[in-house]
Amino acid sequence: MNRNRLLLIGVVALALGALVSLGVYQNLKSKTSRDTRPGVDAVVAAGDIQVGAKLSDGDVRVVHYPDGSMPPNIFHAKSEVVGRGVILPISQGEFILPSKLAGENAGYGLPGLIPPGMRAMSVRVNEVVSVAGFVLPGTRVDVLLTGTPGGSGDQQTTTVLENVAVIATGQKLERNSAGEPQSSPVITLLVSPDDAQRLTLASTEGRIQLVLRNPLDTRQQDLNSVSTGSLYRRGAAPIPVAVTKPRPKHTTVEAPPVPTVYSIEVIRGNKKDEQKF
Repeated sequence: MNRNRLLLIGVVALALGALVSLGVYQNLKSKTSRDTRPGVDAVVAAGDIQVGAKLSDGDVRVVHYPDGSMPPNIFHAKSEVVGRGVILPISQGEFILPSKLAGENAGYGLPGLIPPGMRAMSVRVNEVVSVAGFVLPGTRVDVLLTGTPGGSGDQQTTTVLENVAVIATGQKLERNSAGEPQSSPVITLLVSPDDAQRLTLASTEGRIQLVLRNPLDTRQQDLNSVSTGSLYRRGAAPIPVAVTKPRPKHTTVEAPPVPTVYSIEVIRGNKKDEQKF
C-alpha cells in the first residue's frame, strides 16, 4: 500500500515538473521571439539629464523600436555613450544623439561645452552689466567698452565684440526651467582666441557692459565710437553781427590851375619869331 502511494506521488511530481518546464520553455521562447523580431535597439534617457553631466549606466536604457521610425545617428548600446559629457539638455525618454554629447575623450562639465578652436572666458559683472540677471546660459550678447583712449579727458564707448554666446553664469551651465533671471558675479562667454585677447584688453582699459540681443539676430554692424561730446545737444550758434568798416575818406586833390600863356609874335625883317610868356 505504501509502495503504490509512493508511485502515485512520483507520477504526480513528474507531471507537475513537466508542466512547469513547459511553462518556462514557452516563456523563454516568447521572449526570444520578441527580441529577434524586425527592429533596432536605441539608447534613450532614463531620466532628465542636465547640461555638463557625465553619462553613467543608470542615466540611459536600451529600447527596442520597429524599423523605419528612428532618427539618424542613434546609439545602439550603452557602451557607446557611458562616460561622455552632455552639452544640451536631454529629457526623459529622449533619444541620445551625438549632437547632444561632447566628443569622445572631451570630458564633461564646462570643458566639454567648448568646441574645438574656441575658448571660454569669464568676466566679472554686476546686476547692471549682466542686464538685471537676464544674461543666462544660451543667450547671446554684445560687449561694449567705455574708456578714455589716449589719456584724453573725453570718454568714448565702442562695441568690442558682437553676438557672443553665454555658456555659464557663475557655476551654472544651464538656465532654470522657469527661465527666471539669475544673479551671478561672473559670466562665462564663448569666444575665439583673437576675441579673448580683445576682451582681456578691454577689461583693463575701462568699464565693460553686456548688451542682450535676440539670438535670431546675427547681423554684424560696423558702428562708430560714441564720445561724451556727442551726447549733449549744442545750442544754436549766435548769429554773427556784421561789422561795418568805416569807409576811407577820399580827398579830392584839385589840380593847380593852368597858368595863362601869352604869346608875342616878333617880326625881324623877313623872320618871324613867336615868344610865349
